[in-house]
Amino acid sequence: MNFELKSISVQSIPEALAKVERYRLLNEPALAESICLDVLAVVPDHQQALISLLLARTDQFQSSVNAKGAQEVLSQIQGEYEQAYYAGIIWERLGNARLHHGGSGAGASTYHALRQAMEHYEEAMKFSAPGNDDAILRWNTCARTIMQNSEISPAPEADPAHAWVGDEAGSAIADA
Repeated sequence: MNFELKSISVQSIPEALAKVERYRLLNEPALAESICLDVLAVVPDHQQALISLLLARTDQFQSSVNAKGAQEVLSQIQGEYEQAYYAGIIWERLGNARLHHGGSGAGASTYHALRQAMEHYEEAMKFSAPGNDDAILRWNTCARTIMQNSEISPAPEADPAHAWVGDEAGSAIADA
């Protein structure tokens, strides 16, 4: 069944984006995603809505890992810092979701994802404004997660990407 979606007004965007943050805090990322899509239907390149959409989609990785939706949004986000930082967010959340889901190869695929995140955060550090240490904070979190969890280690294969192929759940994380 299809419905014709109703448009919101441009004037309502700030309040709509405040609702997005509230729904994300309430662990209702699907509701946050829906509101972001309503904002983007009115202003397709609204950067705050795009970033919030990416975050809402990555919030859903714990229940259903679909990195492609978040990666599609990433391609629309402007700025070298933002591109690198939010790519890191995607990889970090993929790694955490993979660890949460468990299964064969979870430790190696988590390691691979967190290391990818760390590389993106290092790239973001090059473009960060003075006083913005968000990428450093995220890098340190990834490093601590690896150091504090003995399950997380590199794949014994020469190519760490093999860890993604061995996912027994057939998770979309392998497509990341």
